[in-house]
Formats: sequence, C-alpha cells, structure tokens
Amino acid sequence: MNVSPSKENILKKIRKALSHSTPLPFPQSEGNQPVFHKLEQEPEVEFAEQFTRLQGKFIFCINQQELAFQLTSLIRKQNWEKVFCVEDKLIAPAASQINDRIVKDDLANCDVSITGCEYLVARTGSIVMSSAQTSGRTVSVYAPIHICIAYTNQLVYDVKDALQAAKDKYGNNLPSLITFATGPSRTADIEKTLVVGVHGPKEVYLFLIEV
Repeated sequence: MNVSPSKENILKKIRKALSHSTPLPFPQSEGNQPVFHKLEQEPEVEFAEQFTRLQGKFIFCINQQELAFQLTSLIRKQNWEKVFCVEDKLIAPAASQINDRIVKDDLANCDVSITGCEYLVARTGSIVMSSAQTSGRTVSVYAPIHICIAYTNQLVYDVKDALQAAKDKYGNNLPSLITFATGPSRTADIEKTLVVGVHGPKEVYLFLIEV
C-alpha cells in the first residue's frame, strides 16, 4: 500500500510525539492532594456543627454517668414506651432505669431504636454503620426515630478515612454493607417538596461520649 508524502509526514510526527512522554496539564487533578482543607477546630465540634445543620440532634456526654442521665431523661420526656436495642453494652449505664422499656423484637412497632456505629465523619456529619454490627443496618432504617451512641475515638475527618479505618479493622473480611447515614431521611422527589422521614427515621439523635 502506497502512502502519500503528506500522510507519511503526519505519521512521522505522531510516532515522534508518542516516543516522548507528555507532562500532565493539570497534575493536581490526579488525586495526589487532599480535596478538602484540614480541620481548623476539634473534630467533635466540626461533627456537631455539620450534624445539627442536617437536622440531627446532638448530645455530648463527658462520661458514662452523664450518658445514663441524658438518655434516661430523653426517653422519659418523649414518653417512648418501646425502645428497641439489642446491644446491651450501649445502654448498660442506664439499664436499671429504662429496662422496662427495652425490647429486642417487634421492631416494626417500636417508638425508637438505639444502635452503635462504626465511625463518625466530622466533615460531613455522617454516621457510618455496617452489617457487621450486632444491630445491623435494618434497625436504624426502619425505626421512626434513631438514637446512635458513639465515642470520640470513633471520629474521623473524611469519608476516605472511615473507609480506610474499616479496611484496617476488618482486613479481607469487610462487611457486606457499609453505609453512611447523614441526618434524618429526606427526599424532594415529589414536586420538589422536601419531606422528612419517608425512607428512614424522621429524627436522629447522636450521643457522643468523651473517652
């Protein structure tokens, strides 16, 4: 097959160009640098600000005794009769005061559910949960009100930090489901009107305990 001089000239230029590497025009776009700035305040404060901005209800407890007082007061004030919780250690400090309200079945008819979590993402105000938890993910989705009890050592800065922490924790046995819950369930699918509590809890409480 004969190649015209003009085409041969173009092919030579292409071969020459391919033999030399071309520097990336935007090297910072390749994920080598963090997208978000570092925290300028304590992660507890950042999480609380982001979480409450998303209509979450945040309660900080300096120790287990304060958790017992705050949790008991909330349950009694709201008059929740059926409190679903299968993780006994979470409510151990308040067990003697709320044991008569704790149920371990009949989730569909409970007033509120209590779970732990894997991590808290400070930058987004998200609660990270997984199928590896005793309560699983179902409890926090189907209850009308979700209470999460977490500790300050579960705080991470960003989503990628939570995923890396999960990888470090579980290794090759990662849970089949890792989910990020960011505030109460809300949707604007119908006529662009924001509705809360359609696909999950309408209220979310986060008790953060200092450790």
